[in-house]
Amino acid sequence: MSTGTLLAIIIPVVVVVALLAVVITLLVNRRRHLQERFGPEYERTVEGADSQLAGERELRSREKRHDALDIKPLPSSSRERYSRDWAGVQDEFVDRPEEAVHDADRLVTSLMHERGYPTENFEQQLRDLSVEHSRTMEHYRAAHEVDALGTAHRATTEQLRGAMVHYRALFDELLADGGGGARHARA
Repeated sequence: MSTGTLLAIIIPVVVVVALLAVVITLLVNRRRHLQERFGPEYERTVEGADSQLAGERELRSREKRHDALDIKPLPSSSRERYSRDWAGVQDEFVDRPEEAVHDADRLVTSLMHERGYPTENFEQQLRDLSVEHSRTMEHYRAAHEVDALGTAHRATTEQLRGAMVHYRALFDELLADGGGGARHARA
């Protein structure tokens, strides 16, 4: 075989291999970005999807939707008001635990709304929050489930107490993120 023929075979093979390496690197980097950004929510979404690619497509869709939202920090007066309101909800828990958990849910929803998150639909709330608050999504899901049980008067005091702890985790994160630190500006 001549040198020209060998080059005609080797060069396209090298180009194809290089292109495959670039594509694989891009996919690995994209996957790593999603895993880092979404944390435990990455696994939950991928497991609930038809395939890993479908789950990752859903997470990228969440990022795009989130980027279009006008998430804003809270003024210090609002942060102080929410802190006072939370203290009131905690005090209420002693005498009226079911109502306190329900009020905690409403307070978290109000805080989300004031920050700029849509709050019409719980599942959409989860998807929107998961972009920046993925580490507290399990807290929010658990608290919301107990709130539903409490509304039906089927939650134990221990479950209600746990729900307050769960709501507090998301509440603290939303309140802290509203303090002027623009986490949403992250790439």
